[in-house]
Amino acid sequence: MSSLEGKRLAVLGVGKIGEAILRGLFTAGKVKKDQVSGSVASESSRDRAAKKLGIKVGLSNQEAAQGCDILLLSVKPQVMPSLLTDLKSLVSDETLIISVVASMTTEKIQSALGQNCPVLRVMPNTPCLVGEGMSVICAGTYANQGHIELAQELFGSCGKTAVLKESLMDAVTGLSGSGPAYIYLVIESLAEAGVKVGIPRDVSTLLSAQTVLGASSMVLESKAHPALLKDAVTTPAGCTVDGLLELEEGKLRVTLIKAVVKAAERAAQLSP
Repeated sequence: MSSLEGKRLAVLGVGKIGEAILRGLFTAGKVKKDQVSGSVASESSRDRAAKKLGIKVGLSNQEAAQGCDILLLSVKPQVMPSLLTDLKSLVSDETLIISVVASMTTEKIQSALGQNCPVLRVMPNTPCLVGEGMSVICAGTYANQGHIELAQELFGSCGKTAVLKESLMDAVTGLSGSGPAYIYLVIESLAEAGVKVGIPRDVSTLLSAQTVLGASSMVLESKAHPALLKDAVTTPAGCTVDGLLELEEGKLRVTLIKAVVKAAERAAQLSP
């Protein structure tokens, strides 16, 4: 039985991530549409969300949150102070707060609400939109294992989940949060290389993207260290080793490491 059964869910800020999660939940039959309400910032967004998702969507956070067991906060960071003020009188120690707002700690959310309600912080990424997201969950002071499992069910509807301590969330932002952009750059570069050696652009892009997808699937399904999988492709005196030597000379490995570190450092600086 789903841990979401019978629970009312409000998505406050039904943007791309909120929409992706709801689509996944509806497809998996985890929740019914009459269990869900949402809020948006404009009438055009309200009409879009209501049409796409078939749920009750309004412009008031308070109306959307009224009587709900789970509140998913999915707004821009600058909107959070006013949103938490709106919610303060509506939440109790039984209300589960799940925030996907970047850099806002569970402690700050709890403090703003003035309640001992359980708070979870989640860092999803944009591949949630195609059901292949990576969402990392951390728990606040009053959240227990049951709350974490509920969040895993929610975010598992649009990809994979992991649980880490909150002190690592800036690092998560630098890796899986920002990571899709790094991989898009890799795919773009591989596709340009294919064009350079004569492959039509559309086919070259397909080859590049599917190669990245396939390699990722090999890592996830085999659970082998990436270095072992790399060695399996690299035959003695073959083509691949020459390509790898060029990548090492170009410092691809250290550049990617530095990109994650720099993005994580920036995430820490953005914390309000």
